[in-house]
Amino acid sequence: MASDAPSPPRLLIQLSDPHIKSPGALAYGRVDTAAYLQDAVNAINALNVPPVAVLITGDLTDFGRPAEYAHLRQLLRPLRCPVYLMPGNHDDRLALRQAFPSEVQALTSETDDMAAFIQYAIDLGGLQLITLDTTVPGAPHGELCPRRLAWLDARLAAAPNMPAVVAMHHPPFITGIAHMDEIGLREGAKELAELVGRHPQVERVVCGHLHRSIQVRWAGTLAMTAPSTAHQVCLDLDSEGPTAFTMEPPGFLVHAWGSLGRVVSHTLQVGRFPGPFPFHAEGELID
Repeated sequence: MASDAPSPPRLLIQLSDPHIKSPGALAYGRVDTAAYLQDAVNAINALNVPPVAVLITGDLTDFGRPAEYAHLRQLLRPLRCPVYLMPGNHDDRLALRQAFPSEVQALTSETDDMAAFIQYAIDLGGLQLITLDTTVPGAPHGELCPRRLAWLDARLAAAPNMPAVVAMHHPPFITGIAHMDEIGLREGAKELAELVGRHPQVERVVCGHLHRSIQVRWAGTLAMTAPSTAHQVCLDLDSEGPTAFTMEPPGFLVHAWGSLGRVVSHTLQVGRFPGPFPFHAEGELID
């Protein structure tokens, strides 16, 4: 007999800012970013609905060194689904291409005009994932030039009826964390907003860089940042606040679609927590 139960949703996992270092090295002399990423990978593999794909929205490594990318590859190997990588301001495009040639180069072999950037469009089955390369070599801030924006416009125009998620490292909106806003998307944010506003199928603009979960209504859609898989940026909304990080719980985003009708995004903290516990135990009344 056929079941009337709805099919499970399809899941895109968004990891961000793992800042992987060479084996044995600690970020800032205190954060074992590799151990935190390993915990995140284990949490993904333990989900009761297997994901369609994993996206990592930049700052894959701490200094963009070949040994760091080799370590990253080893840490991601246990994942049982495709992994899509994109650079952040801590990454090096050439080293990333060399470390992940089949994963990156095959996706970004567009025209010579776009060969400098690592960005691509993927059909995940009912959802288009489009990544934008916002990095500026040697600089912490981000930019979007007319070439990258025109490429995005063409990708969205080619599939106007397919829901889309646009991914980028630097968020295109002001967060109120002053020292991070100073190194945000300095050029192209206004043009990106106008472009996204012309394409109502864009369900999300998802970003990294901020090491926090932040959401804002932007350009007629929802823009959001993901927490880091390791350390988080302090939530300090004082305009004179110092640059600092905190060891708040790490986490990642789960973007679900398909049987839900729309894209629904969840934040999952990674760690060992008590539970799950039933709200009502069988045969027992709980006040």
